[in-house]
Amino acid sequence: MNIDNAPAPLRTALADLPEVLRTPVEVALERLADDAPLPRDEAVLAELPRVWAMSEFTSRICLRDPAVLAALADNGDLGRAYPAGEYRRRLQAALAEVEAEADLHRILRRFRAREMLRIAWRDLSGRADLDEVLEALSELADGLIDEALEWLYQRLCGKMGVPRDSAGEAQRMMVLGMGKLGGRELNFSSDIDLIFAYPEPGLTDRDKPNEQFFLALGRSLIAALDQQTADGQCFRVDMRLRPYGESGPLAMSVPAMELYFLEQGREWERYALIKARVVAGDQAAGHALLESLSPFVYRRYLDYGALESLRDMKAMIAREVRRRRLADNVKLGRGGIREVEFIAQAFQLIRGGQEPALRQRGLQPVLAYLAQQALIPAHAQADLTAGYRYLRVIENRIQAMHDRQAHDLPSDPVDRERLVLAMGEPSWTALTETLGGWRRRVQGHFDQVFVAPQQEDEAEATDEPDFADTWHGVLEDDLAITVLQEAGFADPAAALTQLQRFRDGARVRALSDQGRTRLDRLMPMLIAAVVGTSQPDVVLDRLITLLDGIVRRTAYLALLNEHPLAVSQLVRLVGGSPWIARYLSLHPMLLDELLDPRTLYAPLSRTALSAELDARMATADRDDLEQQMEILRHFKQAQVLHVAAADLAGAIPVMLVSDYLTDIAEVVLDRVLTLAWRQVSQRYGEPLRADGQVADFGVVAYGKLGSLELGYGSDLDVVFLHDAVPAGTATTGDKPVEPAVFFARLAQRIIHILSTPTPGGILYEVDTRLRPSGQSGLLTSSLDAFADYQRERAWTWEHQALVRARMVAGGPTLRAGFRAVRREILTRSRPRETLREEVGHMRERMRKELGSTRADAFDLKQDRGGIADIEFMVQYGVLAGASDYAGLLRYTDNIRLLDELERAGEFSGGQTQILADAYRHYRGLVHRLTLQEQPTRVAPDEVASVQGAVSAVWARVMGGEGAT
Repeated sequence: MNIDNAPAPLRTALADLPEVLRTPVEVALERLADDAPLPRDEAVLAELPRVWAMSEFTSRICLRDPAVLAALADNGDLGRAYPAGEYRRRLQAALAEVEAEADLHRILRRFRAREMLRIAWRDLSGRADLDEVLEALSELADGLIDEALEWLYQRLCGKMGVPRDSAGEAQRMMVLGMGKLGGRELNFSSDIDLIFAYPEPGLTDRDKPNEQFFLALGRSLIAALDQQTADGQCFRVDMRLRPYGESGPLAMSVPAMELYFLEQGREWERYALIKARVVAGDQAAGHALLESLSPFVYRRYLDYGALESLRDMKAMIAREVRRRRLADNVKLGRGGIREVEFIAQAFQLIRGGQEPALRQRGLQPVLAYLAQQALIPAHAQADLTAGYRYLRVIENRIQAMHDRQAHDLPSDPVDRERLVLAMGEPSWTALTETLGGWRRRVQGHFDQVFVAPQQEDEAEATDEPDFADTWHGVLEDDLAITVLQEAGFADPAAALTQLQRFRDGARVRALSDQGRTRLDRLMPMLIAAVVGTSQPDVVLDRLITLLDGIVRRTAYLALLNEHPLAVSQLVRLVGGSPWIARYLSLHPMLLDELLDPRTLYAPLSRTALSAELDARMATADRDDLEQQMEILRHFKQAQVLHVAAADLAGAIPVMLVSDYLTDIAEVVLDRVLTLAWRQVSQRYGEPLRADGQVADFGVVAYGKLGSLELGYGSDLDVVFLHDAVPAGTATTGDKPVEPAVFFARLAQRIIHILSTPTPGGILYEVDTRLRPSGQSGLLTSSLDAFADYQRERAWTWEHQALVRARMVAGGPTLRAGFRAVRREILTRSRPRETLREEVGHMRERMRKELGSTRADAFDLKQDRGGIADIEFMVQYGVLAGASDYAGLLRYTDNIRLLDELERAGEFSGGQTQILADAYRHYRGLVHRLTLQEQPTRVAPDEVASVQGAVSAVWARVMGGEGAT
């Protein structure tokens, strides 16, 4: 082409190029034939010199096929993003008449060249953003692989017969795309990492082994994509990620692959499988295969051991970077793409087993989720995302220059100018400064995640060598005892014996090399933390007991190694409470809660609890009850730990402890009712009231739950009520049952979800003995039947129990109905003397059965002048005075009821003050003793004044008893 005769937009754009880039573009244009068709679109003509200047590859494609650019422009293909499936549709049309394998190769390569030209043009001209470019490159690869596979499969079936499974069904191959192809983030000139699988061994229609068929098919597919011909190459194919690597079979059956990952899968293969995606072949079978491999990739526990493996992998890459002098490599060098990927994938491996939202292949959505869940700071997510996008853009534009798999900054002066122009920088110096800034930010965030705490200052590790030597048995016993004695142990010999028994015990001896390494790294740090406590002997004993229970699950050792702050919190909590120590040993997944003291000592409000549980439950499969039960258990255990930690630290008042524990139980009960209803109604349909509306079902809380005074480990005293339903009706489902049967099974399902032991323990023990007629009565009652029982047959003690009763789950109409029944029963007029006698008699019976028989011990709950006396006086006052003062129906907790009893004139101000103060004091003691795993009994002289004051009030209120 004579440049002087070129269209004006082209000549103007050419003149604007830097001189060093103008010359190669002019040379390329001069090689273009004068009659070569040019795009009619002036915008495309104006873009041509810049695009060719930035990418020698684009000019080469245009010179090889002069009509391709005009066709792309005039068809409008340069001006739009392709809709989903466009590549496949175009390729299917191109391959429709192909009969020879050589023609298949030619068409695939020419198709790839045309579409790569289009993608590069849209990228370099600014018509497409990074997300479109990466998606387009991946879609193009998917289409080429899948259409080539389909063509080759049909051809091979004609030669070898159709491969069949044991049932005679035809089998197809599955192609898994790994790495950036799997993540739909393919580079401009990337290798494609593939794994081939097929459903099962067997024979083809012509008695050929399936293995032989799929091996031949795999070889043909690789040749179709990878082989260099006169038309070039589609993709370099890398099969080294398959099981056994280069020594493994090219295609493997699903059973063999599952067995391999079960028995021999390595840590780096977990990392690789995060991005695995079915890119071609049998999609359904491929998805099933990946689902079966999910437990190998994503562990059910928090897998901080993955951090060690990724750290080792990064160290290996760093050594290779130094060996090959790859400091300018934007992928592998410090602060490069790989470091951003490692950050995201570390969290995926660690937490993906518990958080399905992390099991996605795209990197940017993972970073967004991590920030949303406060797993990384918002500014870190912003830096990493922006840095990653910048690095991917520069990587793609390096590769688009010559269609080569390159990640290094160019050293050639012309190529440097190409990159400066492509990145919109004024000079090479400016470009390297911008790039360096992004890499430093990425490197800083990477080091926050990956630099091992023990490596941050290795010199500090030498400050306490004796603890390591003591643990490893390097020191003679006498010297080790001296070390422990000087560290503050009251009985250093016993402490040393305990360490030795643990170290040499069967559980530790059975550890793998990796597990033993983790334990050996952790123990000196733990001992150092223990000696900082006021009772190192006691704390060490509790910690050894805890570790003995979890040591075989070495991921928890990795968690503590990675987070020294968690170690300090663990020692603090275990030192403060053997209950917490046992709770953590029963539920080691809770160790993750120790990572952030800001949340550890801050229990959630009722609203926040509900939102948190909703978010967790949203991650579960709607029909997977086992998974939902585990989520509920972990949620409850984590929230109770927060309350206990805050209680132990004095961060919350004693009366709020029960409020928080009650809120947790109510939120859990509400979700359990929803789960149980959905399960039972899916099977039987729903029961209907007489008006045709779905009958409601509710849970009434009695006892400590009803009075908002739940303690650690309290049972739930509940009664199940439902709307009245017409006799002779049935539920609405395909398997209808009587409403009574529906409600009974619903209650049984609720109890099952709450109290069935699972790997995560139980939610709550459930006590339903307060239902009408007790254990001999029906598990559920209609509201009408409940009201009738309370009116006609209930004992006084059952009305006492009703004082503390609330409906905590169920619809508003049923709740209102229950409140009306409760109001009716509690506002009955009762003869005071008879009532006083009945309440007093029941209390005396309880004292004899449950109180302490020892003179040197006072039972806080059951002895005279204790908690139960206060509760019985409150219940007596409500039953006596509610008919005259409706305020006594307003609350169910003792403290606020005491205020109402004073307003009602049932108790004097002095009496209510004495009882309220005593009740708070007793409840605080109960909480503290529970955390210390001590019986709720104290020496009588510790509470003598309080007990005497309560007993005096009892004598005045209840008449004559206990006036000592």
